[in-house]
Amino acid sequence: MGHPGGQDPRPPRRPAPRGRASRRRRPAPVSTTPKPVRAQPAPGLSLGRILGIPVVLAWSWFVITVIIALVFGPRVAAAFPGIGAGSYLVALGYALLLAVSVLLHELAHALTARAFGWPTTRIVLNLWGGHTQFATYNASPGRSLLVALAGPAANFLLAALGWGVLQLMESGSVAYLLATILVWANLLLAVFNVLPGLPLDGGRLVESAVWKATGSQERGTIAAGWAGRVIVVLLLLAVVGPPLLQGRSPDLTIIVIAVVMGAFLWMGASAVIENARMRLRLPEISAGRLQHRAVGLPSGTSVLAARRLLRENPGTVVVLTGAAGIPEAVVDETALLAVPDDVADTTPVSAAARRLGAGAYVPENAEGQELVQFLARLEGSEYAVIDRRGAVTGVLHQRTVVQAITGKSAPGP
Repeated sequence: MGHPGGQDPRPPRRPAPRGRASRRRRPAPVSTTPKPVRAQPAPGLSLGRILGIPVVLAWSWFVITVIIALVFGPRVAAAFPGIGAGSYLVALGYALLLAVSVLLHELAHALTARAFGWPTTRIVLNLWGGHTQFATYNASPGRSLLVALAGPAANFLLAALGWGVLQLMESGSVAYLLATILVWANLLLAVFNVLPGLPLDGGRLVESAVWKATGSQERGTIAAGWAGRVIVVLLLLAVVGPPLLQGRSPDLTIIVIAVVMGAFLWMGASAVIENARMRLRLPEISAGRLQHRAVGLPSGTSVLAARRLLRENPGTVVVLTGAAGIPEAVVDETALLAVPDDVADTTPVSAAARRLGAGAYVPENAEGQELVQFLARLEGSEYAVIDRRGAVTGVLHQRTVVQAITGKSAPGP
């Protein structure tokens, strides 16, 4: 129920090529600023907008609702003999009240973020409660913490209001039971979410403290993710330890709930740790450092001339440029050598090349998140690299960038 961390970097622009004495044109400058992307609709049932914020009920929410009805229905029937099938309607009412509590929790996140000018993409209610999705934004340790803690604060407030309502009601009624459950649910929801470990809201406390001390949000996120893993271990020990120390067998139902919840938290903590580690690698990524050395040749050049160039520059890739000087294709060395010698002087090298995607060239000084965002908009998995003058200096492969970001080898073509 937390919110995603992140920054809104200023994407670099593709440098405008400088002119040469010759009349040959160089590639026109193309901005690497990411274009606004319309958010894809989340899978689920749209509930419309609340204060301008889209709300989606994920299909998984219906799963947890059925579970709640099946688990609490018999208990309601035991507490109110003669209620019959109405016990499941009461249990369904509890599920709906819990969903409203989660919705108000997420709205508190979203409205606090709006006060800081952070755009909210949507609120999603799902199997695990819910989450608020934000568009890219500029954050600071203090603001990030305030947005995170707004959710639990809303639940503490709901619990207090519910307790006040209970004082005006007579015990023993179905309404009193629902109000009591609602108070405890909000109290537990608030307390659980302020535990100091991601992906829980309280993890932002650890993240913000380390972020403030080190100046790195990513290092704060990693620390908070590890704190979340520690919470999982402590949660399981708290469920299993006391009964065993007292010589009793732990309750199987509670163990199953704790294991499922612990697995969810562990996966969430692991995801934020890996994401933060990837963001730490981004500043070291640049097209110039990751490129394979290449030279440019006009597409009308003969196969014989291209072979001569490769002999003089072993290990170099040849990139073909069009009439406007724009990179268009990459020479396939195997196909180049397969051209018969007697026609090598009259065969254009373009006959032994694979075409690049439209606009698949990047400046060698493009780096970090800006480079990744720009490449994500291009076709294909191979890109020419150009210098400030627009001349080809290398070839960049998508798998090389992926490996640099993740530290893992990407599948080959």
